[in-house]
Amino acid sequence: MITLERNKLVFRFPEVHPDATFSLGVQRTLRIPDDGLDHFLPPGFGLFALRHLDDYADKLPDTCRRRGGVLMPMYQAEAMWLSFSCRRRYPIALKVATGKVNAVTGTPWSEPLSADPQDYLVIPAQPWLDGYCVGKGIIRQFVAAPMGKGITVEEQITGESAWGGVQLIALPMKAETYAELRERRSECRNDQLWAYSTLSRRRGACLGLAAGGRMRQHLYRDEYGLSAWDQNHASRCFITIIDSAQWTAITDEAMPTKPVRARDYADAGLPWFDYYAEAPTLNGSEALGSVKSIEHAWRGAFGFDKPVRPGPVVKLGSRHVREMKAQCDTSSGTPVF
Repeated sequence: MITLERNKLVFRFPEVHPDATFSLGVQRTLRIPDDGLDHFLPPGFGLFALRHLDDYADKLPDTCRRRGGVLMPMYQAEAMWLSFSCRRRYPIALKVATGKVNAVTGTPWSEPLSADPQDYLVIPAQPWLDGYCVGKGIIRQFVAAPMGKGITVEEQITGESAWGGVQLIALPMKAETYAELRERRSECRNDQLWAYSTLSRRRGACLGLAAGGRMRQHLYRDEYGLSAWDQNHASRCFITIIDSAQWTAITDEAMPTKPVRARDYADAGLPWFDYYAEAPTLNGSEALGSVKSIEHAWRGAFGFDKPVRPGPVVKLGSRHVREMKAQCDTSSGTPVF
């Protein structure tokens, strides 16, 4: 069962275990420079708006109505990241794909979990995902891009722009495995888990995701093994990403925010973040490592190469807090930190 609660997707598996619950949110963030350097983690500046797709079905094509899920607005070249936490630390296996391409392995989308190569994340060991896994400890940031121009990762790998956005599928740990796990660990503090997924509407209206700048982020290996996951109780969701112009036409709502500008961020002296856990990590995908970034695929279109003065770097501990509340100038939408 999936519900939409305060711009978060909440996944529940009561038929497996009452603790098998996690929530998913999509964070607005700074688009990091696409300059070949490995940057630290930027923070989140609040959640993107999510709306029930069914509420706007009469303004959407049949393909979207059949897929269901939620709508989310983004500007072209705006960046985002996925944040995960679980209230009772009930482990969840999560597959993330942009269009029909797995964001961890670069392989075509499939529902069953694969261990070789591992094509899923394990929550809560993985606190977030900012982009495509292109190397050991390195990702390329998720950045919104128009479909049909050969820019998105989906188009570069598959040659098609059929889906766009992101897809998710979540699988809970088997109840008996969780019972054994609880016996081996102490009580943990309450947390929440987030995740998300997306589909496209039509060219010119929906957005896919392209690869942006390089970032230091480790994706962690599954310490439990495939047999730990209940693959009979998978929950799948789609988020259709809508561009700014079509968002207003479809929902009659103005865009709620403006993208975070690098100059505002740097001028405010806000921090970058560094996080690493002592656990085995995944190697990067050769397929994803070979895709062109949005700046090089659509050269010069968005001015990614403008320098950003680095701010202080904060090493994150067990709290995994990257969110920063940024107020906005209501007249211009410009973040005021």
